[in-house]
Amino acid sequence: MQREGVAIVGAGIGGLTLALCLHRAGIACRVYEQAAEIRPLGVGINVLPHASAELRTLGVLDALEHVAVVTREAAFFNRFGQLVFAEHAGRWAGYETPQLSIHRADLQGVLLAAVQERLGSGAVVVGHGCVGVDDAGGDRVRLRFQDPSGAPLPDVEAALAIACDGIHSAVRRQLHPDEGPPRWSGVNMWRGVTAHAPFLSGATMVRAGWLTVGKMVIYPIRNAVDGQGRQLVNWVAELEAKAPVQRDWNARGKLDDFFPAFADWHFDWLDVAALIRQTETVLAYPMVDQDPLPRWSFGRITLLGDAAHPMVPRGSNGAGQAILDARFLADRLVEHGLTPAALTEYDRVRNAATAKVVLMNRSNPPDAILREVHERSGDKPFARIEDVVSREELARIADTYKQVAGLRR
Repeated sequence: MQREGVAIVGAGIGGLTLALCLHRAGIACRVYEQAAEIRPLGVGINVLPHASAELRTLGVLDALEHVAVVTREAAFFNRFGQLVFAEHAGRWAGYETPQLSIHRADLQGVLLAAVQERLGSGAVVVGHGCVGVDDAGGDRVRLRFQDPSGAPLPDVEAALAIACDGIHSAVRRQLHPDEGPPRWSGVNMWRGVTAHAPFLSGATMVRAGWLTVGKMVIYPIRNAVDGQGRQLVNWVAELEAKAPVQRDWNARGKLDDFFPAFADWHFDWLDVAALIRQTETVLAYPMVDQDPLPRWSFGRITLLGDAAHPMVPRGSNGAGQAILDARFLADRLVEHGLTPAALTEYDRVRNAATAKVVLMNRSNPPDAILREVHERSGDKPFARIEDVVSREELARIADTYKQVAGLRR
């Protein structure tokens, strides 16, 4: 039977970051990934400065900046293409480290390469889906695995098991069997990426519209993807719905289900309708999260990242909070050793912090700026935004979210 120091379940952003944090701290670990191979999947995400600061500490920020778009500003528009509010982002806002708009596969790829270089080629074991973790007696736990076909694999013993296996976490289901399915927000999302000429600053994260009439999030995630200087642009269309779409990250979406809400979005700074139409593959996913859990840690087992605190993607904080989890947990293991006490302290601090973010993402994310303008304007074009709402009030909404999320300059 394989025996480990720390067994990490899942080779996503949280699991790989934790492996790098543990290696830096001199703590032995191994990552077990369900997929038979780690392939470049997903679409765009943002890494905010509080998380990029941790990535700098791990020595991977330069490599990430090379493959990402370093975000300059966040801009909010109504569905008529009128500017509502804009503010600097990342270094341009005074942070020491940048905000990165990046393809999830690029972020995962940089982290995976660093793990394999520093910890060795065998540090990530693929084709191992964790189906449960049991007490093995003494100071050990036993992890049970199966291969992609469902056949059982040899058990693994470890001092600690850290479940970083995402919103479908088998370990979370084991620890909280009565929790039920993820909570649907009443909104569905359709996502895609396509090559497009730079728009606005060439490094602007755009949010536009509102959920009742159609909302878009649009930002570039790779520079110079062809000889014409185009960028890879990520977009997410959000729309209130009567029923959720299939909860599968790779489920294909149909244009007819959402495109009519955006068919007349032709702005002087971007033809949104054309951007959607020229996208080859559209993915659909319901906007879901889970209520904060009373506890993550049970003896020598704990949760991290989306397995611990899945949140609706309205604050660009899912990946970032997983990265913060990893650093904090590694520091507690240095302080307390590979003990339940370390996991208890990690749970006490990070559970409370991320619960606030989960709930804030539901009620008052940065997108609440769009809600205020939509409601106060009666969903009509305005002559001056100041006649609808003051910049100071919009800035307060943005700043309140930053404080909850832990973004401090």
